[in-house]
Amino acid sequence: MTDQGVRWTSDQVLALAPDDASRRAGSKLGTPGPWSGTGTGTGVGAGSGAGAVWGLCKGSGRTPYRTVVDVTGPAYACSCPSRKFPCKHALGLLLLWAAGEVGPATEPPDWAAKWLASRQARATAAASDGAATGPADPEAARRRAERRAARITAGAQELEQRLADLLRGGLAAAEQAGYGQWEETAARMVDAQAPGLAARVRELGAIPGSGPGWPVRLLEECALTHLLDRAWLSVDGLPAPLAATVRTRVGLTVPQDGPTVRDRWLVLAQYDSADSRLTTRRIWLYGEESGRTALLLSFGAAGRAPQLALPVGAVLDAEVRPYEGAAALRAELVEQFAAPAAPGASAAPPPGGPVAAALDAYGHALRDDPWLDSWPVTLTGVAPARAEYDWQLADGGEAIPLTRAAQGGPGLWRLVALSGGGPVTVFGEVGHQGFTPLAAWGPEAPGETVPLV
Repeated sequence: MTDQGVRWTSDQVLALAPDDASRRAGSKLGTPGPWSGTGTGTGVGAGSGAGAVWGLCKGSGRTPYRTVVDVTGPAYACSCPSRKFPCKHALGLLLLWAAGEVGPATEPPDWAAKWLASRQARATAAASDGAATGPADPEAARRRAERRAARITAGAQELEQRLADLLRGGLAAAEQAGYGQWEETAARMVDAQAPGLAARVRELGAIPGSGPGWPVRLLEECALTHLLDRAWLSVDGLPAPLAATVRTRVGLTVPQDGPTVRDRWLVLAQYDSADSRLTTRRIWLYGEESGRTALLLSFGAAGRAPQLALPVGAVLDAEVRPYEGAAALRAELVEQFAAPAAPGASAAPPPGGPVAAALDAYGHALRDDPWLDSWPVTLTGVAPARAEYDWQLADGGEAIPLTRAAQGGPGLWRLVALSGGGPVTVFGEVGHQGFTPLAAWGPEAPGETVPLV
């Protein structure tokens, strides 16, 4: 036990890594050899080092890298030139701390204290600004919203014409025309300030080159895109939850809905997805008292990992505020009251059920959001099994295939090793492409969350 709370495990530290390369590099630095001047704070107040770990890491130059981590965030600072968050030095320092190799210190060095004090000052200023700033001009905000809605409506009408032309000419023309026309249409959706429609158009353009059976997939996705277009064009007449979902799907930001929820949140999973423009990080939480599942989203510019990172398997005493929408899964992390702590023996995975119950849950979610790609579920009493060329999870009565992305990856082999042929509990996302396992719990250590991504 430390003043920051329970020390993290090495698995929880490595779960913060933005990619496999950082995980390997950080592991090499998790030994005392390259480190000097390490410490973990025992004081109180801004810049005192409370809730922080710091150290100097020897690099290729004469000057060691200065690394400091605020584990209450967590947040990281390092003098190295890496654009990853956390960098390999921050991971190595946390691994050293997790192993008990970092001793307590009364005060941090000046460079660490300045960074910690500046973080505290920014947090205080942000809170003051939020309290002092009055509401924005509602009339100006209404006019801006109306102008953007008009542009999106024009974009949706143009996309409807594009889909009609495609079906009138036949799907075979899509393969002959190539990707260029789709990208041009997507660019026009961006101009219409409808990034959600633009993303769907790019997905449509990629289908003709996706292998056998592409005409069926293209027709299905065209139908869903048409449904979204028509829903937007009549959004004012939809029920409020569905209208909020439609606005989100076309690319509008919806406000958070209702009061905050304070709970002890178990960090179930964290993973990144990236394209040429943006890196998106998804963090799944489960509230031990509320029984609520929440999804935190954070973003980074292309090639850069988002700064929000939470150790998988840790428990977070925090408040979150849900967003509007039919599913109400996405939430914002409002306030964190303590550093992420180890879960303890009493922590349990979310309640789950058999494969059939998971498929039913996904079906009910689709009723409220027809454009939903996946839904979070917990499977109990399942075991990984090989079926011809693919892997699946079976519970003795029914089985669900793993998604193509999950086939053969390191997470699958970790799950197979944890199972040993016996039943386990698995949290993941179920969708029309199958099941993606994200975390698992074995019978021998039911309180230990094993990350699978």
